[in-house]
Amino acid sequence: MVTAVRHLGPNWYASVMGTAIVATAGAGLPLHLPGLRTACAAVWALSLAMLLALLAARTLHWTHHRDQARAHLLDPGMAPFYGCLAMALLAVGGGGLVVGRDWIGLGAAVALDTVLFGAGTAVGLTAAVAVPYLMAVRHKVHPSQATPVWLLPVVAPMVSAALGPLLVPHLPPGQPRETLLLACFAMFGLSLLATLLMLPLVFARLVTGGPLPFALTPTLFLVLGPLGQSTTAVGKFADFAPGVVPVAYAQGFTLLAVLYGVPVMGFALLWLGLATAHVVRARRRGMRFAMTWWAFTFPVGTCVTGAESLARHTGLAVYDGLAIVLYGVLVAAWATAAVHTARGLLSGALLAGPRPAPVALRPVTARTT
Repeated sequence: MVTAVRHLGPNWYASVMGTAIVATAGAGLPLHLPGLRTACAAVWALSLAMLLALLAARTLHWTHHRDQARAHLLDPGMAPFYGCLAMALLAVGGGGLVVGRDWIGLGAAVALDTVLFGAGTAVGLTAAVAVPYLMAVRHKVHPSQATPVWLLPVVAPMVSAALGPLLVPHLPPGQPRETLLLACFAMFGLSLLATLLMLPLVFARLVTGGPLPFALTPTLFLVLGPLGQSTTAVGKFADFAPGVVPVAYAQGFTLLAVLYGVPVMGFALLWLGLATAHVVRARRRGMRFAMTWWAFTFPVGTCVTGAESLARHTGLAVYDGLAIVLYGVLVAAWATAAVHTARGLLSGALLAGPRPAPVALRPVTARTT
């Protein structure tokens, strides 16, 4: 077991995020299908089990393979995935309060989310500072190396912003509630501005440097994460602001939910089309499964919750329909990634070390004398 986790990187937390969002997004659908909420609770329980297993495995990794763990931190392609640890903690905690409470009870769900939200927010804020610092000081990256993976550490606080309001009603009235809500709004701004700084680098790399390598092509879906999650966040602010902040602020949050959410969701759909086109091209040219396929899950799930929020605040049936269609895409993507991941675990291929680069033979020169 100790040897098996040597190459287990923080990117594996993406599978926890992708599983938890299936439960959270499904619980908010405008459907009343028999057994849907029970199925969502079961998926949430699976995400909790996956989180606990991964936390144990990563503890073994850091305990017995510190050299490899440090190498991951110094690798510009792997270090940004530490944002996934924060988002996995937050997604499972928030899912417990949304749907897991059906099985474990409201009190246990609040306690679990309090712990996971606190830990996830602390890790997310740390990653949002530490990873860009390492990129500037130690990684020495070039603009041609920019990929959507760079967004992961700065998106983590946006997940806190979207899920933190769920805890507001469980705090004492007055300043505790208002402080948490406005702290979530501050993290919304922090993450949004950081994303606006990073996203132009990614887009410039894409249009000037050509398509991403096949293994990284699915990461184009990561751009949907801050778009869908920020739309979800402003909807949550509007949901929980009444009675917590002054009336004028609450009305402002209600306006923001629509005036911000509608155009951002429009851009998310544009990017979804662009990313899908790149994936189809790569798949036709031989793209094989990699753990980056989990990028098809959580970001799409945030667009589902964003569409659900817009449906509530606009009353438009078109957003209900959009949420249902995107949720179908999410479930299909999750099932595909889960099956391939299970196969890779059983075969040992996903936990194997990177293959060494082939050594080119020196040309043989015949002597003429």
